[in-house]
Amino acid sequence: MTLSTTIITLIFSFLLSVILAPIVIPYLRKMKFGQSIREEGPESHHKKAGTPTMGGLIFMTSIIISTLAISIYFDKLTTQTVVLLLILVGFGLIGFLDDFIKVVLKRNLGLTSIQKLIGQIIISVIAYFLLKLGPFDTTLAIPFTKIAISLGQFYVAFLLFWLVGFSNAVNLSDGLDGLVSGTASVSFVTFGVIALTYEQTDIAIFAFSVSGALLGFLLFNKNPAKVFMGDTGSLALGGALAMVSILVKQELILLLVGIIFVMETLSVILQVISFKTTGKRIFKMSPIHHHFELSGWSERKVVTVFWAIGFLASMIVVFLEVL
Repeated sequence: MTLSTTIITLIFSFLLSVILAPIVIPYLRKMKFGQSIREEGPESHHKKAGTPTMGGLIFMTSIIISTLAISIYFDKLTTQTVVLLLILVGFGLIGFLDDFIKVVLKRNLGLTSIQKLIGQIIISVIAYFLLKLGPFDTTLAIPFTKIAISLGQFYVAFLLFWLVGFSNAVNLSDGLDGLVSGTASVSFVTFGVIALTYEQTDIAIFAFSVSGALLGFLLFNKNPAKVFMGDTGSLALGGALAMVSILVKQELILLLVGIIFVMETLSVILQVISFKTTGKRIFKMSPIHHHFELSGWSERKVVTVFWAIGFLASMIVVFLEVL
């Protein structure tokens, strides 16, 4: 029943996104929620200006409905489910406010970094205390070994760093049509399979719900995109992905499953450090997906190669951790 339940979840959330997108996209366009393109970005991106953004609302709605419906129907609604939805909605709300300020109020910077950080920390702390209401493992497993390090009270600091870090990492990666929606769908399926292996059906339902919703959204987000997820979607996905890794107690495996998000973030960090210390840039532009674009790769080629890297990394994890 467990495998069939997750498959039903994936299909259900996929169909919800497919149904919702044609309804929501025209509304976003009517409300003039169009994406603004930064001037210093690749010239080929300027034609994307005005494409509806805040599309994260589409798959977030699908995820919430399918997760709750399937969890309640199969009696799998748990505190962990509530925490996952809290992170998804909470981080998504921060992203929505950021998008709203930039797109509707026409303030290009949106929320400040400090404002976003404070919001993310508050939501993460609430999630931590909800988890602490029951038995909560504060050890950190070393991938592909039986070694686990006890962090004790320091685990809350790790949790904050992990949630905020990966939320922003996914946000940085959201710069090409379909890049995040495709890559993240594979990452969530991978953790869904891990959750099934550990008989954590509640987490598996959520993970497969996210993946299905993203695949449905991808039909409208692939190049040329009819809609962008915006910070509304990317911040929510990053936080939820980090929390899933925490709940299945395979936190560090996320560094491999989410290798694209790690690469994108490291490219930005290295670029900043290099420029501030030497005055020279390592990459033509960061995040690194822009570097490949400016090196002559088409947007579709960059996305396809990055998808392939993410898929291969996830398959390695499944082979070593599950099979």
